Amino acid sequence: MKEKKRCAWCGTDPLYVKYHDEEWGRPVHDDQKLFEFLILESFQAGLSWLTILRKRENFRKAFAGFDPKKVAKFDAKKKKQLLNDAGIIRNRLKIEAAINNAKYFLKIQKQFGSFDKYVWSFVGGKPIINHYQSMSEIPPKTEISDAMSKDMGLHGFKFRGSTICYAFMQAVGMVDDHVGDCWRKKKT
Repeated sequence: MKEKKRCAWCGTDPLYVKYHDEEWGRPVHDDQKLFEFLILESFQAGLSWLTILRKRENFRKAFAGFDPKKVAKFDAKKKKQLLNDAGIIRNRLKIEAAINNAKYFLKIQKQFGSFDKYVWSFVGGKPIINHYQSMSEIPPKTEISDAMSKDMGLHGFKFRGSTICYAFMQAVGMVDDHVGDCWRKKKT
């Protein structure tokens, strides 16, 4: 049986391959799942995505199943617990940003009807299908991720730079950056 061709970034690590094959680039419209990726992408800043994937279940437990209503209520005691939780990334600024972002996530839901409507509006409600042939062609950010980052900042979000926003867009399928010979590449 012939091995499937994949984007080079996922390598051969089974966790990475599973993430690539089953999640990365698939459109997500569930607010709680979008919140999960928002949290995970902000914690990933400066680290490898594989590090985050390996700690994903620990993050899920630590951040109340990625329930933004619960995370928005985290207090000083909970922050201290998180800072002592070796199962997650123990970075004070990222932890505080996650709690802050949960509060603003809820405000966005109220203002726009859902976070999904808000975030997908940056791509006109449908995925952007890029046609890159190699990973070196994929930009770390775009004008759209710049606009998203700026707008999220205006709404009060932290740890939401353009590179983080673009990685989020890739993860939740707002953009399809699977390279041309990847078996997951959408044919257009």
